[in-house]
Amino acid sequence: MRLTPAPLLLACLLPLAAHAQQASPAGRWRSIDDATGKPKAVIEIHDAGNGTLSARIVQVLDTKDGPNPLCTACEGTRRNQPIVGMHIAWGLKPQGRSWGGGRILDPENGKEYSVKMTTVAGGRKLEVRGFIGMALLGRTQVWVRE
Repeated sequence: MRLTPAPLLLACLLPLAAHAQQASPAGRWRSIDDATGKPKAVIEIHDAGNGTLSARIVQVLDTKDGPNPLCTACEGTRRNQPIVGMHIAWGLKPQGRSWGGGRILDPENGKEYSVKMTTVAGGRKLEVRGFIGMALLGRTQVWVRE
């Protein structure tokens, strides 16, 4: 039996297309505190247009500061705004197997960092690396898909 080139090519490209779909971090994620190992928030990553992704907090799970804490450490228009509904990442573009080139806000300290996100474990987990300058100088959290 001889396969023609077109079906053979299609058979080779289908796994690549499936992998490309898994690589997107779009969806709902549960952030896990890297210090305590406990869930902190539910974050939704969505298409922001122009080929970029952004993320916003849809639920706070760690309620030590109340059910809807404010971003008291934030500056500018985010200062004293509710964390639920706040966009905490923006400008993420595909970069090979990862998404990067954007910024991420840490609502606990009000600081912004460069960010790189990479899906792992078959798309069930997301490594979120916030950094200043080089990615080597930063911190990684692992988020779990909801």
